[in-house]
Amino acid sequence: MAEQPARKAPRATEAHVVRTERITPHMVRIVLGGPGLDGFDAGAFTDHYVKLLFAPEGVTYPEPFDMERIRAEHPREEWPTTRTYTVRAWDPVRHELTLDFVVHGDEGLAGPWAARAQVGETVRFLGPGGGYAPDPAADWHLLVGDESALPAIAVALERLPAGAKVHAFVEVEDAADEQKFATEAGIEVTWLHREGRPAGEALVEAVRALDFPAGDVHAFVHGEAGFVKELRRHLRMERRVERERLSISGYWRLGKTDEGWRAIKREWNEQVEREQESQQAA
Repeated sequence: MAEQPARKAPRATEAHVVRTERITPHMVRIVLGGPGLDGFDAGAFTDHYVKLLFAPEGVTYPEPFDMERIRAEHPREEWPTTRTYTVRAWDPVRHELTLDFVVHGDEGLAGPWAARAQVGETVRFLGPGGGYAPDPAADWHLLVGDESALPAIAVALERLPAGAKVHAFVEVEDAADEQKFATEAGIEVTWLHREGRPAGEALVEAVRALDFPAGDVHAFVHGEAGFVKELRRHLRMERRVERERLSISGYWRLGKTDEGWRAIKREWNEQVEREQESQQAA
């Protein structure tokens, strides 16, 4: 068998920090701009995301930044580390990209960076990707997530037209982490306060207790993988929601680093699907 050619490294976009804002105790907003964003586009989906590139501590790369050159000249442990963040807003006129970061002190990589980011700082990223937007033909919408899914849920709520029927549940630590959105539909979010409880527990309870409206539902359920798994089973098996009407995924996993979770995420999701298919066939 002929050897497959190596996959070409994706091109990175370069931008600069133009504004920062602490919008809640655990959420920092970073606005990026600069000529590097010429040609960037995000608008088809409400869960558009980019993959930020962070150099390992003590590692510098030659300029101009080039992923192909980095991969060729640096050992793998010196390649950039990626962190995925939802596009909170994209202004094609001003060429400004807004990203919201969950910050819990010094935990993690991207959150602490966002908390100390300075205007003018260079940021590089890959993307955008994405795949979900609320279907205007749906009879109603179910939006469920924790802080990690809040930016995507906010964009979806702002996209929905007046008169849309929506049940939106968002779990945050406490009332100080709630946000307000400008929505045409006048939609109210049901805020659930974790206050020390396990991540996602309140979301599972809320969705299970919901009196589902009649008709076709289009659902978006994202956040910590444990509660996402429970709600995937509930929606597919107990509520009989078709797989095609679900955008559902674990953004992160309690007890796992981002790298550790990405390494097992595909296999974990496939196992969940096999378990549900087996239960449905029983």
